[in-house]
Amino acid sequence: MSGISSEDGRAIRREAERVVNEVAQGLRTLDDGTAWFSALSPVGRETVLREVAGYAMQAHITAADGREGVARSGVKPRANPSVMICMDPPRYGFAGLPADEHVKAFRVLVSVFSVADTRRRLTYCKGTCGHAWHNLPTSPGEMP
Repeated sequence: MSGISSEDGRAIRREAERVVNEVAQGLRTLDDGTAWFSALSPVGRETVLREVAGYAMQAHITAADGREGVARSGVKPRANPSVMICMDPPRYGFAGLPADEHVKAFRVLVSVFSVADTRRRLTYCKGTCGHAWHNLPTSPGEMP
């Protein structure tokens, strides 16, 4: 990764994990998450977009999740990130989009992840989950 040290990259990825999961669980607003994302350097934004795309893949997003997430994101359905996430299968090259599309991509990815992750928390992980990110404290802050 050029332009960012491996230590800085790890710190950004840890913070992204916390912020994105707080948004997904309603402990932080999407606008608050977007403000955090917007304050990152361009390289930091690319790092986060790759990370959140990975979360979406791990959550096994569906086409329905994509459509619902786009509707929640506040991003127009015809914007590049919206179209990419609603493809079957979804396209995940969000970090490769032009920099002026990164905020839209973040909003779409986090919103779609929120939909899919909520579904998984309520079905597959219900009552038996040991994932730290599914067991956040009720106020934003440190991961358990």
